[in-house]
Amino acid sequence: MTGKQLEFDQRITRLSKKHQKLSRGYRATMRPDGLVVMKPQRMRSAVSAKVLLLCLVGFFAFKAFLLSHLGPAAYETRVESLNQGTPVEQAGAWIMQADPVTAFLSMHLNKVWF
Repeated sequence: MTGKQLEFDQRITRLSKKHQKLSRGYRATMRPDGLVVMKPQRMRSAVSAKVLLLCLVGFFAFKAFLLSHLGPAAYETRVESLNQGTPVEQAGAWIMQADPVTAFLSMHLNKVWF
């Protein structure tokens, strides 16, 4: 009797999980034998990859603009002053440090604007 009860409890748990997934959205599909089954629909992310990529490109463009406008020496001075601050400012300094992508974009901005 214990084995049957355990098997029953596992089936109830499995059905409950499937019901939770189906409650978020589902689609009906027909199997080759003609049986219609409901499959849970995957949740889409609230933020698409395109938006994340656009934000990343914008961030690098912002850093490149700052680097080209301030100049490498002044930019490094400001990043170093950030590095001397609180842990949040140190994290900002790590993010804002001049990287190869920023330097490359800054070099091309200098050719175009200055």
